[in-house]
Amino acid sequence: MRNALRFLVVAALVATAAALGFGAASGALVAPGLPAVQAITPGPGEKVGITAPVTVRFAEPVADRARAEQSVDIRAHDPLTGHFSWVNDRQLQWTPAGYLPASSPISVSAGRLHTQFETNGGVSADGDMSNHTFTVFIGGVPVRTMPASYGKPGWETPSGTFPVMSRERYVTFDSATIGIPRNSPEGYLIQGEFAERLTSGGVFVHSAPWSVDSQGNANVSHGCINLSPADAEWFYNEVSIGDPVTLHW
Repeated sequence: MRNALRFLVVAALVATAAALGFGAASGALVAPGLPAVQAITPGPGEKVGITAPVTVRFAEPVADRARAEQSVDIRAHDPLTGHFSWVNDRQLQWTPAGYLPASSPISVSAGRLHTQFETNGGVSADGDMSNHTFTVFIGGVPVRTMPASYGKPGWETPSGTFPVMSRERYVTFDSATIGIPRNSPEGYLIQGEFAERLTSGGVFVHSAPWSVDSQGNANVSHGCINLSPADAEWFYNEVSIGDPVTLHW
């Protein structure tokens, strides 16, 4: 009789926890009343860089943002630290506080949706604008230093650490998108290759055969990081979305 009563009590507690929305597997709160989660990125099985953000997209506008944030659980072996920001009223973004662990599975639970992606071996790059070099590290070890050209006076490349936002095999560089009329002396409309976007304002690492003579000794671009075609192709093949690129003087 005691065992039967004990079983009923435990069952009642489990049912209550389920009704309140506590998921035993993830530790996240599956909060009733929140819109359904439509998608989580990075998606299942994707391999990304060690500063890759996680994006959660809800099916409808979210009224209780704090509750929505509490419903998200991101962990390697243990929960990871980071901060939340809202892209719009349906899209929540989590950015890691530091680097994600390299070569590790990262599990994400948001509402009732779960996914797992992986990080790469820790690819990063250092752009030295004073010495006109661009050095790539894997696992903290420098593997290739390349001559580079950065933004010229008046069009300086920004300093800071920027996660790679996208990889573009081909891209059109249009000066009008950064406020330079195409018909001005500084204007241009160029087809580029092997490009990685670093900022929403249009700073890329990319192949620049037109500036090879300046790479390694002068900054002549409108803010992008210019590499030779061979070096740009090599970096394109090594880099992932979310890899950090640090630019400095």
